[in-house]
Amino acid sequence: MSEGKKPGFNTLAIHAGAQPDPTTGARATPIYQTTSFVFDDVDHAASLFGLQAFGNIYTRITNPTTAVLEERMAALEGGTAALAVASGHAAQLIALHALMRPGDEIVAANKLYGGSINQFTHSFKSFGWEVKWVDADDPAAFAAAVTDKTRAIFCESIANPGGVITDIAAIAKVAKNANVPLIVDNTMATPYLIRPFEHGADIVVHSATKFLGGHGNSIAGVIVDGGSFDWAGDARYPMLSAPRAEYQSMVLAETFGNFAFAIACRVLGLRDLGPALSPMNAFLVLTGIETLALRMQRHCDNAQKVAEYLAGHPKVSWVSYPGLASDRYHALHQTYCPKGAGAVFTFGLAGGYDAGVSLVSKLKLFSHLANIGDTRSLVIHPASTTHRQLSDEQKVAAGAGPDVVRLSVGIEDVEDIIADLEQGLA
Repeated sequence: MSEGKKPGFNTLAIHAGAQPDPTTGARATPIYQTTSFVFDDVDHAASLFGLQAFGNIYTRITNPTTAVLEERMAALEGGTAALAVASGHAAQLIALHALMRPGDEIVAANKLYGGSINQFTHSFKSFGWEVKWVDADDPAAFAAAVTDKTRAIFCESIANPGGVITDIAAIAKVAKNANVPLIVDNTMATPYLIRPFEHGADIVVHSATKFLGGHGNSIAGVIVDGGSFDWAGDARYPMLSAPRAEYQSMVLAETFGNFAFAIACRVLGLRDLGPALSPMNAFLVLTGIETLALRMQRHCDNAQKVAEYLAGHPKVSWVSYPGLASDRYHALHQTYCPKGAGAVFTFGLAGGYDAGVSLVSKLKLFSHLANIGDTRSLVIHPASTTHRQLSDEQKVAAGAGPDVVRLSVGIEDVEDIIADLEQGLA
């Protein structure tokens, strides 16, 4: 590679953040399976605890294996810094913890993963955080919902379960006008398909459990700081703009500049709330990321063919996949993710709820389980499982009505995937 040339996506997915181990020469990133790290001396310990130097204290806060994952994700997303945590839900909790106080609000798109809807609607109430739900397809609705209590706007780049594509740039414009950060969950797209920072997002979160890890063997979450929001002097965000008693009255926004949000998430959120990622899971996600581009392209290519097959099936009443020219989100697909429309989408069965339950019980190659982003093809009937806790109105609004079946199309031979659907529908 010539000096000064910016590495490509595939190169970053393999090399970003990693170096051969200086002690052993190991080429793969080692699993540093340890709780604590020895200090050089008393002054070294003091500088680490005082945020005057970067280094390792305790794996709940930092770990060398996890640090490689964080640096790699920041590079792939085009952010300034990242923080890896125990799950996607933990990523959302830690990110919002840095922004919210009791009585504060977030404005959220109504097309979200059912678990996120439940987390926002119910669990966050224990912190005194409120949510306003708006139509994900209507940027004006986001603007109308913003008040002086709004601290963030939240959406998914490609929404789960419907696979619909969000107009990130339009929502980012609303966030900029309101002077609040836009948080985008990029789990379904991954940075291979969409890089939300390029469209105006300020913070990106992931469930790395899904396509990043890609093999259904580890739970993880990631927060990436875009470095684009000016926290300094903004009294609405005291975690970043006010002196912190925990760190000798240090103001994080002044000390750490364009990666202050990632630091706040680490030293004020992860440190005390504790959803730390295990080094083993960090290693597994890192290994998965090395083949991310290859897998995502195969996922998308297979999903396109499966969607086309289902669109022509007499027992299927509709298919929601932006890769189809007839889909209402097709233009957004071409704008935001021309390499592919993702691997997850929904379709409706003419027989409704009972037909959906019947289909998932008859498929053989597809695994019936509550996950997406595996190398294997996965299927679920959201109304009876992942979105079961929602009201009927909420299910429909979230794209999980009674007739809906969700597929996460894997990387098997597409002929075998379609054959399994054929026998299941028969």
